[in-house]
Amino acid sequence: MKKTYSGSNTLWGYAAGIITGVTYGLNPLFAVPLMKGGANVESILFFRYFLSVLMLGAWIAISRGGFRVNSRQAARLIIIGLLFTLSSFGLFEAYRYIPSGLATTIVFLYPVLVAIIMVFMRVYPTWQVWLSIIMTFIGVFILCRGDGQMHFQWKGILMSGISALAYAFFIVIINRSRHLRSVPGTLLTFYSLAVGSVAFLTMALTSGKPIFEGIGTPLSWAELAGLAIFPTIVSTATLAAATRIIGATKASVMGVFEPVTAILVGALAFGEKVTVNVIVGIVLTMAAIVFMVLSSAHESERQ
Repeated sequence: MKKTYSGSNTLWGYAAGIITGVTYGLNPLFAVPLMKGGANVESILFFRYFLSVLMLGAWIAISRGGFRVNSRQAARLIIIGLLFTLSSFGLFEAYRYIPSGLATTIVFLYPVLVAIIMVFMRVYPTWQVWLSIIMTFIGVFILCRGDGQMHFQWKGILMSGISALAYAFFIVIINRSRHLRSVPGTLLTFYSLAVGSVAFLTMALTSGKPIFEGIGTPLSWAELAGLAIFPTIVSTATLAAATRIIGATKASVMGVFEPVTAILVGALAFGEKVTVNVIVGIVLTMAAIVFMVLSSAHESERQ
């Protein structure tokens, strides 16, 4: 029997979806000050992932969820962990070159990239999805073009694109791999972050820079804890709750709060400019993605 939820629970589902977008959009609030303080990206991400692994591991142990996976699951967990790692690295590297709100908006393109990837698996989008893809790329073009007041470094846009593409492959593998279907979301996140911790520790130790460079004050540790708690633990937990209560489609639509939050953080906390082209590009891009998600859900219901 299909589980149903009351109106009160549905409201909580939407609230959880909003919290997911807002908390993930807080990435630059904690990351940018650390980078400006001299911390390198690899060290920031290692400590973020490591602290998250400790917290999630403790939660799994307390709830007696278990950590066991088989060899085939382990192999795929390593792959998605590396993709998750690449996505985080690309986003944080992008912060060095372009405004954080722009970087987060480009990463938010991952649903479009998922649709494109699925074409190579002979799963063809509807005309509504194709229209959304075209609208999205027009929005990104306007967004990245600037209007004379801002000059974007293309390396930042490229790194954001790599981040979005890595996350799109992450989503595709999770949804298409039959070996991962029995792995609980919390455990999947735990192992993805564990792989990232090892990868970023290796990168930090081989970067030639001290791993604690720029990380030595109580404020810097508070910022690292903020990264581990809000855009990682809270975001993951509320996404799972929203998906369970209101469904994956509506939970995905709530993701529009990610770039909105990042843009507000960039403007209010770091004085990043919000030009007319940026506003038009972001509105067009987010509208296209929301239209794509909703039209795809409607098409699925008809089939």
